[in-house]
Amino acid sequence: MTTPLQVTARLRTPVTEHDHVRGPRNAPVTIVEYGDFQCPFSGLVHANLAEVLQQRADTVRHVYRHFPITNLHPYAERAAEAAEAAGRRGRFWEMHDWLYEHQDQLDPVHLTLGVEQLGLPVDEVETEIGRHAHGDRIRHDFVGGIRSGVDATPTFFVNDIRHDGDFAPATLLSAVDDAT
Repeated sequence: MTTPLQVTARLRTPVTEHDHVRGPRNAPVTIVEYGDFQCPFSGLVHANLAEVLQQRADTVRHVYRHFPITNLHPYAERAAEAAEAAGRRGRFWEMHDWLYEHQDQLDPVHLTLGVEQLGLPVDEVETEIGRHAHGDRIRHDFVGGIRSGVDATPTFFVNDIRHDGDFAPATLLSAVDDAT
């Protein structure tokens, strides 16, 4: 009996200096995440990934790319815009973490409170969100995800190869260890 040829999806858009990167830039393992701030599965994986990054701090760098699924998550794109506005001010990862830790508060009123809690200039950030100042960046990430075979969130690539296993910390740690 023959088995079907298994095709492994590969990352088509290489990591560049324009990406949001957490961890050592020269780490032997790179995890590229395509995420949606309003996706409950992305939210669940956030804590698991944080554990992996803590346990393999010298081994892994984490790259985050936007993949808002707006037909399911009406606040996802607005949240991505807020993250980019924070990133413009050197605070992407703080906003990233706040968004995942407050997924039930991504409506415009609560999002504004989050911006304020992080000490960002509320009026400036709101203006950027309102005029979609970071829309090109978000679309670039999204299109790169499509080209790489992303069809759901979260989707991870470990050293440019899509991770098709589950997202439990032990599984992610095993994928990292296998990639080193």
